[in-house]
Amino acid sequence: MKYLCLVYLDQEHWNACPDAICAAYGQQLAESRRLLAAEPLHPTHTATTVRVRNGQIALYDGPFAETKEQLAGFYLVDAADLNEAIRIASGIPPAKYGSVEVRPVRQLEVEQERSQE
Repeated sequence: MKYLCLVYLDQEHWNACPDAICAAYGQQLAESRRLLAAEPLHPTHTATTVRVRNGQIALYDGPFAETKEQLAGFYLVDAADLNEAIRIASGIPPAKYGSVEVRPVRQLEVEQERSQE
């Protein structure tokens, strides 16, 4: 099953974990065939939030919500179950400085919706 491990850091710890350490952990996961994708993100001040209401597009600088910890990156992993995904997430190096949210990925049920039309 796929799990998305979302890495959150506050501004103080944004660069606390060197890229090389994160890359080495990603390489370990890749070698064990658990890593599907992983990428760091630029700081939230570079973000643009898009909203569409009544057919109108509105753009906002920065993230949608003001929070202390901000999304810093992600690891998309393939794990047997939630316990394995949590074990993988606990090894993500920036977890020492922030938090990692583990969330199961669901498949879009497009075929089922088409058959109901």
